[in-house]
Amino acid sequence: MAVLYGIKNCDTVKKARGWLDNNGIAYQFHDYRADGLTAEQLQHFAADLGWETMLNRSSTSWRQLSAEQQADLTEEKALQLMLGIPTLIKRPILDTGSELLIGFKPDIYQAKLT
Repeated sequence: MAVLYGIKNCDTVKKARGWLDNNGIAYQFHDYRADGLTAEQLQHFAADLGWETMLNRSSTSWRQLSAEQQADLTEEKALQLMLGIPTLIKRPILDTGSELLIGFKPDIYQAKLT
């Protein structure tokens, strides 16, 4: 079964959940805030998607970081930031069981899941 990772009140996550529901695709929802996130899960995501793809630099959370926190990013530093502030992770991440999809684009979900 697919696992959709995100935050319950995120509009993009809501759209992805609605699309999955409307297309009869079974999935489990994993809320970063309620269910937590481990360093191992983040490293798995980063190994497949790339940490730079995962880091949501247009988020309010990113803009609220200090210049020091934003500077000289390495994978390790970025993953530590994402682990401590899950809203820095681009959402949603869908684990289909065979691949990871980041963000929500209906045409990509359609092509990959149906």
